[in-house]
Amino acid sequence: MPHEDSAPHERPPHPHGPPWQNWPPTPAPTPGPVPAPPGSPYHEQGRNGRVTARDGWAELLLVAGLIVVAVLGVYLVGFVLAEGLHAGPAAPDSDRVFSSPLADMALQLAALGAAVPAVLVGVRRCGRRPAGTVSSVTGGLRLRWLVRCAAVAFPVMAAQVGLLLVWTWDADGSPSSGEGFPGWPMLVLSLVVLWALIPFQAAAEEYVFRGWLVQLTGRITRSPWPGIALASLLFALAHGIGEASGFALLFYSAMWWGWLVIRTGGLEAVIALHTANNAVAMGLAAAFGELADDGTAADAPWQALVLELVFTPLYCLAMARLADRYALDRRTP
Repeated sequence: MPHEDSAPHERPPHPHGPPWQNWPPTPAPTPGPVPAPPGSPYHEQGRNGRVTARDGWAELLLVAGLIVVAVLGVYLVGFVLAEGLHAGPAAPDSDRVFSSPLADMALQLAALGAAVPAVLVGVRRCGRRPAGTVSSVTGGLRLRWLVRCAAVAFPVMAAQVGLLLVWTWDADGSPSSGEGFPGWPMLVLSLVVLWALIPFQAAAEEYVFRGWLVQLTGRITRSPWPGIALASLLFALAHGIGEASGFALLFYSAMWWGWLVIRTGGLEAVIALHTANNAVAMGLAAAFGELADDGTAADAPWQALVLELVFTPLYCLAMARLADRYALDRRTP
């Protein structure tokens, strides 16, 4: 009689038919969020095999709705604080919430920064994938790479803005028509408040335009360029209708930034540059007493466009080269 261990292994009977049918059984779908398959580029992070066309529309509506709710919620808090502290503008028909330009600017930055959780919730809920896949192909923000990008972005942006100031300096020696230097205590306070909020505001715009919109379009097109072009157009329009040079500057830089995101596999390099740009620009606005100015990048003069034509590709190509040096992941590991 053969030993029990030497008996041939038999397939367990299938509960709904003969054992030779439907074998091996189909594995159950993985619960929870599912990332894109290994080797997927940044713009295809939404292609995880779990999302239908209906889910895509639901994600679009959910994220858009959450952004509106988040922005309005921050402004509602601002209105309540302004009323409670009697800090509203003196003019009843003013479109500002606070009489202080610094407080009003801080409210705007905080409201824009609220778009980040809106994007992450929508991606996780309807995209059925890890929310961190909007940050990078590794599923999260690569902080060491972000710091390295910032170390390059701030000197580059300081040089670009410095050249612009020299180029556009008025004949009377004043670069602006603001209220002038507000004094060191007010300047230090302004820099602390603004520089604490600017990274969130800059990141929010990148998560929406260079991240989520490009990945949403990447579910339909294999090429990233339709999504980059659409997001760049919307990015330029979101800054308002100003000068033709300002619109061209925004669209041109956004196209380069979109390329850099795909090239490096994440948002870190563009978040660093966007943060540096806004930190330098708003720091100068605070120093010259121009925080109450309603102008945006859409109002940029032609000199700014000329400098952008040079400095944006300079930064993007340098960061792409640096990413190769550090063997940064450009696709899902």
